[in-house]
Amino acid sequence: MGKTIAEKIFETHRVDKPFGDVDVLRLDRVFCHEITTPTAIEDLMARGKDRVFDPEKIKVVIDHVSPAKDSKTALQGKILREWARRHGIRDFFDIGRNGVCHALFPEKGFVRPGFTIIMGDSHTCTHGAFGAFAAGVGTTDLEVGILKGVCAFKPPQTVKIEIIGTLRKGVFAKDIILQIIQELTVNGATNRVIEFRGKIVDEMGMDQRMTLCNMAVEAGATCGICLPDRTTVDYLWEFIQEEYSGKEEALKAFAAFGSDADATYADTKTIDVSDLEPLVTYGYKPDNVKPVSEMKGTRIDQVYIGSCTNGRLEDLRIAAKVLEGHAISPHVRGIVSPATPKIYSQAMEEGILKIFMDAGFCVTNPTCGACLGMSNGVLAPGEVAASTTNRNFNGRMGRGGMVHLMSPATAAASAIKGEISNSPLFIEN
Repeated sequence: MGKTIAEKIFETHRVDKPFGDVDVLRLDRVFCHEITTPTAIEDLMARGKDRVFDPEKIKVVIDHVSPAKDSKTALQGKILREWARRHGIRDFFDIGRNGVCHALFPEKGFVRPGFTIIMGDSHTCTHGAFGAFAAGVGTTDLEVGILKGVCAFKPPQTVKIEIIGTLRKGVFAKDIILQIIQELTVNGATNRVIEFRGKIVDEMGMDQRMTLCNMAVEAGATCGICLPDRTTVDYLWEFIQEEYSGKEEALKAFAAFGSDADATYADTKTIDVSDLEPLVTYGYKPDNVKPVSEMKGTRIDQVYIGSCTNGRLEDLRIAAKVLEGHAISPHVRGIVSPATPKIYSQAMEEGILKIFMDAGFCVTNPTCGACLGMSNGVLAPGEVAASTTNRNFNGRMGRGGMVHLMSPATAAASAIKGEISNSPLFIEN
């Protein structure tokens, strides 16, 4: 019987099966940031277990509040910083070298097909775009991962989402994943892996695939995953070229982690995106989704472009294309946060940041701060944001604030209009 990619990864990483429905997996990477990891560090210290299983496999960043905004967040950074030094963790990305974790770690080549990855962050599922099993975990699992390099999971059931059709101009990966979440609902893939398939996915670059996988958790999934292919090889080549004689050999090795044609799925869903319009959320759940055309005219106070969902170079290029030659509405605050220093530098070299600034945007450093309402763009009660982030929970970007999720193109167009609006990249019927 054939196997899914998730089943193959579990099979190659299983070190124990203490119960019938639990697998203990060997971990290839443990990712850490300053919001969730300090609690794990302090608990390990209190238990007399201030150790790490392998400092080479632990990757650490300060990104959620960067730089620190108060004494509490400064202390979180200090705990993480001292821990990394104490254990010789070489890949620690402090202020100035840091970036949004789910953009920075792939950019550094830390994610590979067939890997197992955990982090104390729900959007760790982003890394499944590379054909890895990557999951957000709680403090206890994070502690065990840091200490022993293992984590327990139930064997994966996979939902296959086949994306078919021809994507209209001005419609992007963010619109596709919003449509998928609407159809599955926020609980539709709970404790499952979502495997994204189809020609549309095959033609996506890694930036768009990461957008898809990033929001799999918003449908309840443990991980979103794409099958590794030539696009994956090209993205990783600078990091793996010493390991393979050429790209074809690398592709052959990565293909071992493809799903078999006769693999069994818990569910299969086909989504035709040929008539898909740009989408936007309303209300306080990610499956509350409507076409932008139905939300047109909704007044906004702030536009935020960035995050682990849509803060990559391709996202900034798309938004800049919409913004060029325009100014944002005088009653709108525009904030853009390139997700990593490399993306920031590339955007600066290409003149993208100048387009944002000329339009009236504030360009801020790489940080997660605004996305979860901690810094660099917090909403006041009653304010409304058009945002390229991933969650629209009540109070997500600030107590009493409303968040409408959308693509970078839609966010840029909305900034110009001062209200939710389709971008000129999309031609309405």
